Amino acid sequence: MSVNDSTSAKEPTVCGAQSTHVMLISYDGHEFIVPREMAELSNTIKSMMTGPFESTETMPNSVNLKDVPSHVLRKVCHYLAYKMRFTDHEEEIPEFEIAPEVALQLLMTSNFLDI
Repeated sequence: MSVNDSTSAKEPTVCGAQSTHVMLISYDGHEFIVPREMAELSNTIKSMMTGPFESTETMPNSVNLKDVPSHVLRKVCHYLAYKMRFTDHEEEIPEFEIAPEVALQLLMTSNFLDI
């Protein structure tokens, strides 16, 4: 069996409509590469990646969040991972911790991202 065999695991990529990952870019230029399935938990991000904004096979799937600072986007990524892990979870779900100093920015961002 060769390395390029179709049964081997798909290599992670951020390029093209069938990419496995998405690049989220904060207003201060920090890039967060997250699984596409996780990013699409946000209806806003999902909409931004389809239609006229859809990337080509050589262009990365990136979403510029021009009003979101990196410390807030980092917390959004943590929340999306938390949501993905604990949705339909049968056991007790741990509380998602939010520091008071980012609570308002996080609330506004989560409202914009529809998460």
